[in-house]
Amino acid sequence: MAAADIFDIHGKVAMVTGASSGLGTRFAEVLAANGAKVVVVARRAERLASVVANIEKSGGTVLAVTADVRDPNAMRAAFDAAEARFGTVTIFVNNAGVAHAGRAIELTEEEWRRVLGTDLDAVFFWAQEAARRMIAAGSGGAIVNMASVLGFGASRGVIAYATAKAGVLQITRGLALELASKGIRVNALAPGWIMTEINQDFLQTEKGAHIKESIPLGRLGQPCDLDGPLLLLVSDAGRFMTGASLVADGGQIAALA
Repeated sequence: MAAADIFDIHGKVAMVTGASSGLGTRFAEVLAANGAKVVVVARRAERLASVVANIEKSGGTVLAVTADVRDPNAMRAAFDAAEARFGTVTIFVNNAGVAHAGRAIELTEEEWRRVLGTDLDAVFFWAQEAARRMIAAGSGGAIVNMASVLGFGASRGVIAYATAKAGVLQITRGLALELASKGIRVNALAPGWIMTEINQDFLQTEKGAHIKESIPLGRLGQPCDLDGPLLLLVSDAGRFMTGASLVADGGQIAALA
């Protein structure tokens, strides 16, 4: 089978959370460019409007929904809007997330709850809602949860974020086992250091240079480096993959083993 056929997602309905910037924007653009009807979800309406304009300019089909992923009512409304416009979401990319930095002993309960609420709790509940809708429609589908290489081991200064990402890996495995019989595949995509708007200033510092030197491929990742892994997980190219954690980190984990 030709690659164009096995990776084809034309006619699919995709939803991407955290789509107003960074990887979320890139994922939405890639899915739209490859034929999916895309629903972009984020808190910042003005940023979403820009994403919509760019996708439509490139010939894509897109709908923007403003929502905070920690709000269950907004979550249900987002899926309702998607179904009203395009039909059942059969590709769901659980991308929304926040980060933090600081010593564990100085981490406040408020900050812990903020990070875990967004990076772990919301990941489960949005995946759960996506699965419920797929099951009700009898459509099957693919769910991709954004994890991180930081979920595989301990790292200084990011204990809440790393804890959440480790939990995402376990959520992915558990959901994959329970949803396989319904034709729903659940996988995690775990990037290493990818240069985006949120971290570019830090990665251009001396510490960022040390991080770059520690990556076996000798460079930081770019958002386009995740295009292939994403399309693998959401298309028939990955139809026998579920419960997997696909790492794209330039060899970072291998170097630490």
